[in-house]
Amino acid sequence: MYTMQGKGDPMKKPLRLTPAERIFFDHVYRAGLASPFTDKRVALETQIAGKAGVARTKRIERAIHRVKMAIATLERRGPIDFNRYAGDDRNLVRAGLLFDFFYDFRGRFDQLIRDQISAGDTPIKVPFAAEALARLQDRGFRLEDALRYFALSYQLRRAYFFLYRTLVGRSPCMKKLRQDLWHNVFTHNIELYDRYLWNQMEDFSTLLLGETGTGKGTAAMAIGRSGFIPFNPEGNVFVESFTRSFVSLNLSQFPDTLVESELFGHKKGAFTGAVKDHRGVFDHCSPYGAILLDEIGELSIPIQIKLLQVLQDRKFAPVGSHQESRFEGRVIAATNRSIEEIHTRQIFRDDFYYRLCSDIITVPPLRQRIREDPREMDDLLDFTVQRMVGRASPELVAMVREVIDSHLGTDYAWPGNVRELEQCVRRVILKREYVGRPADASAPSVPAVLRAGIDNGAIDAHSLLIGYCFHLHARFGTYEEVARRTGLDRRTVKKYVQEWAARKPHGA
Repeated sequence: MYTMQGKGDPMKKPLRLTPAERIFFDHVYRAGLASPFTDKRVALETQIAGKAGVARTKRIERAIHRVKMAIATLERRGPIDFNRYAGDDRNLVRAGLLFDFFYDFRGRFDQLIRDQISAGDTPIKVPFAAEALARLQDRGFRLEDALRYFALSYQLRRAYFFLYRTLVGRSPCMKKLRQDLWHNVFTHNIELYDRYLWNQMEDFSTLLLGETGTGKGTAAMAIGRSGFIPFNPEGNVFVESFTRSFVSLNLSQFPDTLVESELFGHKKGAFTGAVKDHRGVFDHCSPYGAILLDEIGELSIPIQIKLLQVLQDRKFAPVGSHQESRFEGRVIAATNRSIEEIHTRQIFRDDFYYRLCSDIITVPPLRQRIREDPREMDDLLDFTVQRMVGRASPELVAMVREVIDSHLGTDYAWPGNVRELEQCVRRVILKREYVGRPADASAPSVPAVLRAGIDNGAIDAHSLLIGYCFHLHARFGTYEEVARRTGLDRRTVKKYVQEWAARKPHGA
């Protein structure tokens, strides 16, 4: 699976694979390098399984069984130790042993993940660690390598756990999203990640793009909880719980005067109202995790300059202090602005943008997901209902689906995306009804309300402006498009739309 070489016994003649074994273990080697969310991985698993056209679970189980059989064949020639093999055969046998190890312990890793979620931020004991490490050492791995591959196996399983279970959907754009996020964690070549980058990912920042409510926070959390965490054999624990390896800050919630304090913290007395020391999100971020800076597109230029210095030097000091601390986690930034708007409106300073964009990932809108594969709605309803009530409920799913089909129809654009769908499910469970924005009588009536105000001479210029912004937003779905059509600043447009929405029950 990976290329690090062991050292064989020079007193023994190296073993060699047969041509058929070499082909088989080469499939295993390449499968270990491929993302589990790619067609390439499926094709390789099919070749290992030796049978096409079977369901995913059966295909994997059959592949696991055939790898075990191949290893058993090698064991009949003597104790299995990949160091006894020569050249490329050594790497191929090693790949087979790691494949076998990973799948033998995957169920226990999954249970460890669930138990750690329940336990929270305190790392829990790993009851199977001694057995797992002994297995690797018995098969030729040095202790330091066994410790790393044990931790890497846990990381692989966590990444799959969060990407597969929290970002559901079968549409092509969601498949691509999971693949992009997997590569963000392990790069496009896990062999290179294993050799060079497993403890060097802090310098690779990520910019997540997508409309409001698409799930950028969920995507960021999947990255943040999937970092490499070393194992401590003395304490029989991983050195940190992944539940504390991700922190986030919504930058749009704070005025410029407070953003710096929320990012870097402040000392007591640093400014009026600073009555005690305060730790910022950079101070809370784990060296094994990531920090999400949400709504990064709302950050002012002066704050961008200060943040750029931190990203370049990896050092920061709380407001009112000269004592520097080192920031060692990864930075994930998110915005609902499009890449075109970022460039044309110069949302970011160039140096700040290029420091953020080691990777750019777009989280697709719900309407695109459903358009690409209508079954996406069924997947999301199953997932959402189960998360809300704690178990699968075909009855509730059918009820919600019936309301969506009869009240909204198949062409509804879901302007609030997945977040709106979640509220739709709650509304249907409570009231067995849901009226989306385009079907809401208040939205189409906005022009009529404005015309009536003009005819009666009873509407002021500000109300005309915010009503027009609301009308455009209901029609085109994004603040960017409204800003383009009106010539207003995006932040002003957002404020006007929200202001009209707050008053419209009284006037629309």
